Amino acid sequence: MPATVIYHNPNCGTSRNVLAALTDAGAAPEVVEYLKAGWSLDQLKTLLAAMKLGPRDILRVRGTPAEDLGLTKPSTPDNAILNAMVAHPILVERPIVITPKGVALCRPAERVQALI
Repeated sequence: MPATVIYHNPNCGTSRNVLAALTDAGAAPEVVEYLKAGWSLDQLKTLLAAMKLGPRDILRVRGTPAEDLGLTKPSTPDNAILNAMVAHPILVERPIVITPKGVALCRPAERVQALI
């Protein structure tokens, strides 16, 4: 398995910038287009634990059905958000990067520097 993984959306400028920063730094990341590959519940839980974040911290609202699904309500339980992310991969904010230095949601793109 590669030392570096980026959960990437090629249509996202921030995601493209992070991928460029990784390759410019000499990394050969595994690029996972998560909109095509999707997410598993275990995968999301593992990433969140590594980042020390909760589901709301990586919930993408803009350009997604998050509000229509009621996910932005404070009363929505974490499990409902996670299950919705599995059903609708677009609900996960991007890009998420894994390197030997850690795991982070690299938004803004400059956050990737701590992982390089």
